[in-house]
Order: sequence, then structure tokens, then C-alpha cells
Amino acid sequence: MSVTAAQGFVAAGVTAGLKTSGRPDVALVVNRGRRKSAAAVFTSNRAKAHPVLWSQQVVGDGIAEAVVLNSGGANCFTGPFGFQTTHATAETVAEALGVSAGDVVVCSTGLIGVGDQVFRDKVLSGSIAAASALTVDGGLDAATAIMTTDTKPKQAVVAGDGWVVGGMAKGAGMLAPGLATMLVVLTTDADVDHGGLDDALHSATRVTFDRLDSDGCMSTNDTVLLLASGESGVVPDAEEFRAAVTELCADLAEQLQADAEGASHDIRIEIVGAASDDDAVEVGRSIARNNLFKAAVFGNDPNWGRVLAAIGTTSAEFDPYDVDVSMNGVRVCHAGAPDRPSDAVDLTARAVHVLVDLRSGGHEATILTNDLTHDYVHENSAYSS
Repeated sequence: MSVTAAQGFVAAGVTAGLKTSGRPDVALVVNRGRRKSAAAVFTSNRAKAHPVLWSQQVVGDGIAEAVVLNSGGANCFTGPFGFQTTHATAETVAEALGVSAGDVVVCSTGLIGVGDQVFRDKVLSGSIAAASALTVDGGLDAATAIMTTDTKPKQAVVAGDGWVVGGMAKGAGMLAPGLATMLVVLTTDADVDHGGLDDALHSATRVTFDRLDSDGCMSTNDTVLLLASGESGVVPDAEEFRAAVTELCADLAEQLQADAEGASHDIRIEIVGAASDDDAVEVGRSIARNNLFKAAVFGNDPNWGRVLAAIGTTSAEFDPYDVDVSMNGVRVCHAGAPDRPSDAVDLTARAVHVLVDLRSGGHEATILTNDLTHDYVHENSAYSS
């Protein structure tokens, strides 16, 4: 039940004809609870899609009553018509629900540059249909409707003491910091105000979605939204709530990683012994974005030299000749020199763990990525055809 696991929420997912596949493509999640608190994190890309620009204004006062999402078109770089389409979508949903358009978040995902009258008409008709189909059992339908190249819907729920947080996500490519090419809607029936939501969400995304770096490409439409209905009547401990939201985001981030376009390996890059958190993240991200390393993993080749070459491009504090590297539990490099033989490493399983000890401090970070495959190249070479 993902986004409808929390009391006070209903959802729907319908087919509006935006996708040539005929699959559901418009989703709606509505907060019918006593509280309408909201917080959001958006892409850090300077090229922001019209729905992002609109939604930033909506959540500016910490209140939102609904979020409407479409797949099949990003509504980005579509000119004034595109922003008018976003505004019209919010107004259409608002009229159907009897709320203010200024309290309706709008999210879109799909091909950039799609935004003609046909697109607008389908989004608006789909929004009306979704408003008529709302139900407490509509979470799966909503999670399915926001999929693009995803192969499966992504949902998760974490239970607190008398309250829950639930969520849905989409994303299978362009997974890079500044979130990913993803839309995420999180809901809770805990009684939390905007400040509490904002603190928990930013804390959670910093160590989950922002550390998912599948292909180093940043989207224009990333949105992570957290809504609170207050229907449980429970005011949770701030730390417990923050931990639950982080657990939920970590679960969804790992689902996104596991469904990355064309991937055959899920790679967890763990950096320890860093002089600072920022150093640990920078080093992990450098490895995650190194195509030579990613291609080696695709070929089941434990080429640890590519790991050292990647971290040598960073500004992190460490001595390259005092670094240890382990792959799937085998230390293949010690103090910048060969250790165990590479043929002792088995990379045939989908899960790959790379451990790098910088031996420069007590900080650490983990970055999630995938290998670089023929299927990834093929899928993205034909994405708009």
C-alpha cells in the first residue's frame, strides 16, 4: 500500500494515453488528513522542468494537499506553453478535489521537449480520471503509473510507534547526485509540522538518494516530496522520525539501483578512513563515475588499478601509496601495492562490494552505482525513437 499505508491518504493511477505502451501514466496522491504539512527536495540542475519550478512555489509555505504525477513526458524545455500546462494541471486537480491550485504539487517524467496540445489534453483528462479513481488501495496503481524505463514499481513502508511512513519511487536511469531522474512521494500519518518534515527529508536524502550515482547524469525533473496527515495523532520523537524516513529512503534508493537501466551488477562503494565526510563522498563518487572501472566490473574483472586511478583525480586528503582496496571481501591492494591475487575475487554475482580505506581519518561514506553494460548503451541510444 506504499503511499496509502499512512492514514489519511488516497491514491490512484490511470491510463491517459501518454505512453505508447498503453500502460498507466498519470498518478494522483491526496492528503485528506487533519494536517497538510509538506516538505520537498528538488533537482540541483540549473535546467529545471516546469513542474519543478511550479512545485517549488507550492511547497514554499510548507503546505500541500495533493500531488499529481505523469510519465510519458518531462514537460521540460517546452517554453511558456509548458508552464501553462503545469498550471492548468494543478488547477484541474484543484477543481476536482475542491482545494487550492496553490496546494497541488505537479511532477512529470519522460522525454525532454515533449509538450504540445495533445500532451496537455491527455495530462488534464488523466488528472480528472485519477481524481475519480482515488482509493486507499490505490498505492500500487500510482507507483505503476509513474514508471518510465522502470521494469517494476518501487514501494516501501516503515512502521514507527503508532505511526508509519510509506513511499513510492520511480527511476532507472540518470541516477546521479542532486537526486536522480526520479519522482518520489513519501507519506506519513505522524503529526509533524513542516519544519520537522524538512529536517527529516533533507537529512535522509543526503545519505540515500544523493549517494545513488548510477550513470553520473543529472535529471531536470527530480522531486522528492514528504507529506504528513497527522491522522495517527502521534507526535513522534524527532530522531526516531528522522531515522524512519532515512530507512524508507534507503530502501527505495536500493530498489532504484537494482532496477537501473541495463545493469548486471549492483556496486556498493564503501569509503572508510577519510579525513572528512566530504572527502569520503568525493572519492566514492569518483569511482562510481569512472567508466573504465564500471566496464571492468561488467566484465567480472577486479581491476583495482582503475579504482586507484579514479580516486587520484580527487582533492581528498590521502596518500595514494597508503591506500587499501578490497573487492567482495578480498584485499587486492595494500598500501598502494598488490596484495591478494585478482583471481581470488569472484565478481560473477550481481552484488559487488568495493571497500577503500584511505587511512587518513575516521570518516566514511557509501555510494551506490552500477556497471556499464551493452544494454545500458542500447537502451539510451534509442530512448527517443
